[in-house]
Amino acid sequence: MSDLVLLGDEAVAQGAIDAGLSIAYGYPGTPSTEIVEYLQEWKKREDPDLVASWCSNEKTAYEAAVAVSMMGKRSLVTMKHVGLNVAADAFMNSIGFTIKGGLVLAVADDPGMHSSQNEQDSRYYADFARTICLEPRNQQEAYEMTKDAFSLSEELHLPVLLKLTTRISHSRAVVKRGSVRPKNKFNPSKNKDHWTNLPFLSRKNYEALWQQRPQLAKISEETQYNPLTINSDNKDLAIITTGLAYNYYKEAERELKNLPSHLHISFYPIPEDKIRILAENVKRIIVIEEGYPFVERFLQGILPQAVQIDGKLNDVIPHLGEINPDICRKALGLPQFKTVTVESMDMPGRPPQLCKGCPHTDSYKALNKALESYDHPVVTSDIGCYTLGYFAPHNAIHSCLDMGASVTMARGAAEAGAHPVVGVIGDGTFMHTGIQGLVDMLSAGNKVTLVILDNSITAMTGMQETIVESSRIVEIVKACGVDPEHLKILNPLPKHLEENISVFKEEIEYDGVSVVITARECVHVTKKRLAKG
Repeated sequence: MSDLVLLGDEAVAQGAIDAGLSIAYGYPGTPSTEIVEYLQEWKKREDPDLVASWCSNEKTAYEAAVAVSMMGKRSLVTMKHVGLNVAADAFMNSIGFTIKGGLVLAVADDPGMHSSQNEQDSRYYADFARTICLEPRNQQEAYEMTKDAFSLSEELHLPVLLKLTTRISHSRAVVKRGSVRPKNKFNPSKNKDHWTNLPFLSRKNYEALWQQRPQLAKISEETQYNPLTINSDNKDLAIITTGLAYNYYKEAERELKNLPSHLHISFYPIPEDKIRILAENVKRIIVIEEGYPFVERFLQGILPQAVQIDGKLNDVIPHLGEINPDICRKALGLPQFKTVTVESMDMPGRPPQLCKGCPHTDSYKALNKALESYDHPVVTSDIGCYTLGYFAPHNAIHSCLDMGASVTMARGAAEAGAHPVVGVIGDGTFMHTGIQGLVDMLSAGNKVTLVILDNSITAMTGMQETIVESSRIVEIVKACGVDPEHLKILNPLPKHLEENISVFKEEIEYDGVSVVITARECVHVTKKRLAKG
């Protein structure tokens, strides 16, 4: 097999292909997006039978993949860490199923919040669900772990969570491909007890899951992904690393005169016996891990109190942000790398901003003008390019919680007594989890204006096609029960500014739920379309 230069995301995709993947589903979210995009390109070039599809949200993607497993085929689901919050209901309940075709959930965490609203650590979801988590330390391991994850899923009849991080997902390395497994044939499960979560069945399935713990623990102790190196000449210090932190530690290790014993963990559940061996005659353990202090907290529950445990809980390792080589060096007592001090240099600030010519700019300009006469307008926003309306010169939004929350928060604000209340959401996000909130508002009869900023693309995550065409959103909104007299479609262009202000003012004062759709495609979509002729 040829060597390939791949992003970590692409290594996961290639590993899934070589493991005999039949179907992949996902929802675009940085830093996980490239997994499905790679599979879609592979489908075009190599395998027209491969299915690699975007779904309306992470929950629908995961549920579809469970059905693929039920049919005996191998399936992959991709999302970013906060997407697992959306899919959590399906993920947690699927643990009680007897997985047939391998089911792998690839989740990309974002420590440092490069493009996310929090730093949550997906290892907690795997632990909560009592299933396996694999955390690669490099791109080669991302490839190999993905292949192994499908085999483990079928062997143990569990979904397996593959945890990535931004630095793994979005950096490239040479990946050596291994053997290729043929795809599973269509072979539906014939035991409905394995796939139905009625309480009397769930109790039995949960008992079986509980009894499986010793088997999972045995695999964790024996797997190559949790290597332990003991140096009996160093009784003072031992190191535990996880995932990507391994690379930073190994870089610093070359300058240590008496190497500490070292346990690296990339396979969970945590190998308790190896930890106890590591700690038997050591005074101090430093835990270097990306994300939350997951392993560190665990150690405090199983090790004697005489062993000093250092890490994120006592700030030997910073609690927030990403791990880096300097952090490891400082924890190990090594001098920091020499740096070059640059004399004063005035650099222009470059805050995030909407692109030049973005339709959202004209939409916000009209909305702001329409709200000028009100003392305390409330504009709840969602996650997407339009969230940049927070910044000057727009200063247009007052909140952003999660996907779909602009709609439901608008309802809550209105029922608490606010007026006027406007919810702002994108076309892709409306299909993700905005529809349900609109139905809630209509059932309650709230006085809210929902603005759907329709730019015909999922722009912020890399220009993925939306689930439905723009024209169909109008029909969906009507079907939810919005009064057609208060469903308005605007063209957000400077020449229509006064007309658009007038429509916003009128709908803001409507005593009920009104919807305004501002429809104009993203400027980058326009450029690509014109470039193709």
